[in-house]
Amino acid sequence: MDNVLNFKKGRVPLLISMPHAGLKLTPAVRDGLIPEARSLPDTDWHIPQLYDFAEALGASTLAAEYSRFVIDLNRPSDDKPLYAGATTGLYPATLFDGVPLFQDGREPSAEERAGYLEQVWGPYHRTLQEELARLKAEFGYALLFDAHSIRSVIPHLFEGKLPDFNLGTFNGASCDAQLASRLEAICAGHPAYSHVLNGRFKGGHITRHYGNPAEHIHAVQLELGQCNYMEEFEPFNYRSDLAEPTRVVLRELLQGLLAWGRERYGR
Repeated sequence: MDNVLNFKKGRVPLLISMPHAGLKLTPAVRDGLIPEARSLPDTDWHIPQLYDFAEALGASTLAAEYSRFVIDLNRPSDDKPLYAGATTGLYPATLFDGVPLFQDGREPSAEERAGYLEQVWGPYHRTLQEELARLKAEFGYALLFDAHSIRSVIPHLFEGKLPDFNLGTFNGASCDAQLASRLEAICAGHPAYSHVLNGRFKGGHITRHYGNPAEHIHAVQLELGQCNYMEEFEPFNYRSDLAEPTRVVLRELLQGLLAWGRERYGR
């Protein structure tokens, strides 16, 4: 397979992970999708663009190139469910609306999917693990920000309209409680936006697996309502008029992470 990820090494102890930003499809997935899925509606659209200020902050960034319809990088390799109720797995079988993703009998084979695990999932997680280890070795700690977005109303997955900023720390297990409180306070300082900590989205596999405060690795997931920066339906256009105010909050969140790290660890 061709390039499966986009990694940029930074100079501060922060890694921003973007596992659902990819748009590439394998031939087997592309040919098997139902027509409604070919526009890739469940993508975390425009996340690299939304966070393109990260380089100026000195953060490392890691973004997927392949779509979650090929393999979901925010799921464990054994495909154990992360959430009770409606959800999607390592190899998604449905759209977020609950509609089957593939035409009858047109799913990729078990052999093809084993290849996706080895050639797409594996490199992403090795890079993530190696960069966190590098940051910890250099600074004594590492900060992981898992950046996601989702359509703000999906009745199949959750009731009503999702809050604008959905912070997840696996119910406090993936990062220091004071850090989570600081991020909540930053969101509260922007009352035009709603926010929640450990609501419907508590953090996926990446947050849960890599966040380990006892080992000085602090992980936070943000699930951002797409209505805050783009058109939520096809053609999924980026909206600068919506995005720029949202980016102010995102920048403050990342700066808050770094400031907390300096205060906590002295560097």
